[in-house]
Amino acid sequence: MTILSDILARGRPVSSHQPWPRVTLDAEAWRELGPQLAEGRPTLSGLWADGDAIHAALLDELTHDLAVVTLDCENGRYPSIAAAHPPALRLERAARDLFGLTADGCPDARPWLDHGRWGEVSDAPLPYTFLPSEGEGLHQLAVGPVHAGIIEPGHFRFTINGEAIVRLEARLGYTHKGVEDLMSGAGLDHAARLAGRVSGDSTVAYALAFSRAAEAALGIEAPPRAIWLRALMAELERLANHFGDIGAICNDAAFALMHAQCGVLRENVLRAAHASFGHRLMKDCIVPGGVAADLTEDGAKRLPALIAEVARQFPELIELYDNTASLQDRTVGAGILKPALARQFGCGGYVGRASGRAFDARHSLPYAPYDALTFDVPVFIAGDIDARVWVRIREVEQSLSLARQILDRLPEGPLRAAPTPFEGEAREGMAMVEGFRGDILAWLRLSGDLRIERCHLRDPSWFQWPVLESVVEGNIVADFPICNKSFNCAYSGHDL
Repeated sequence: MTILSDILARGRPVSSHQPWPRVTLDAEAWRELGPQLAEGRPTLSGLWADGDAIHAALLDELTHDLAVVTLDCENGRYPSIAAAHPPALRLERAARDLFGLTADGCPDARPWLDHGRWGEVSDAPLPYTFLPSEGEGLHQLAVGPVHAGIIEPGHFRFTINGEAIVRLEARLGYTHKGVEDLMSGAGLDHAARLAGRVSGDSTVAYALAFSRAAEAALGIEAPPRAIWLRALMAELERLANHFGDIGAICNDAAFALMHAQCGVLRENVLRAAHASFGHRLMKDCIVPGGVAADLTEDGAKRLPALIAEVARQFPELIELYDNTASLQDRTVGAGILKPALARQFGCGGYVGRASGRAFDARHSLPYAPYDALTFDVPVFIAGDIDARVWVRIREVEQSLSLARQILDRLPEGPLRAAPTPFEGEAREGMAMVEGFRGDILAWLRLSGDLRIERCHLRDPSWFQWPVLESVVEGNIVADFPICNKSFNCAYSGHDL
């Protein structure tokens, strides 16, 4: 018996309309989750509030089984998981801010998404106390929340000794949009549009996660052509973002040539996406039950040409990156994320795979059509900026291959299986898909008239922002921008 099955055996099963289990635990079993998660058995994949209940998504890293456990909170309180397992800390703080549920024993009682303005009539936010650092020669450097350029707001409080970073503490939540509240009571199609706007650079991945969760709740499947088109959109999104990231990382090391060349490739992908599906980011193209846009004739011609052109140009850029000493000086050995920490936080995407955690939802929790496609999951163990770049490089190569396979095998047929109302109690659905940053979790409860009673969307950045604070310790302040860019955590996706 695995540790996950042992946990589930202690709970009371909850009726569900999809092939993953959900059980209700008592307070004692919930209290024991913290130490079990701290031992890495299993991995915490999400934690969210739901009225007077708290849910946790658990992933068995060995069997790749996914389950949800629930605790009904008496008097709005529950035993803290974060007391023994730090990855739950910010999630518990967010659950208190959004739903008023308090985690007893939580080691940090400060608000997270609430910046002291909720319910206040004053124009001035309440003060936020950063964690103290003591020692001779230490001083603090405050960066943000407003930054140069067009990036989203986030505050970074550095404690430094000379140029060396002793501690970094991030203060986020500035882009909170109230997505989960906006979802409540929304119709299915409108909620899908909201999901696609949680994080603009991952609109395909979020729409796909939400749509698959809704389909699981309704017990329907998208038509084969729609399934393959969804994967094509997802790989185009991955390509565009990886090109943007590789170029931006090099730009932060003052190598503008790489930035410019990767920018050209990214622009070509976005233009091909627009020609193929009518929108550069493919926004609102994925809907519950299928897709809202078919591949155009122009797109069918342009995409093979794009793949061939990228396959010709990209190896030259890889060689340029690998043979530029000034780049290697800035990326190799800097910002190291140790494999044990990556596993503890369940870091996904290039952050986790650069530090030895070989989890990719397309492969570990295979969903169509990836279960019928051939691809590798690139994994490195160095854990530094360079390794995170190389994961992206190898994933570009894999995405080109996947896009080629999809175009060669794209079936004909209808584009959508229309969702229909149902009778009886509300149904739940959950899905995990692989976005370019890592795994995105979507959980929802749907009423018979196809309205959302509750929806939770978990960005991979919830488990990546905290480890960024750790990996910059001991590095110099000047290396933070490039280290931060190598993570490229989402502000908007995290803050909801």
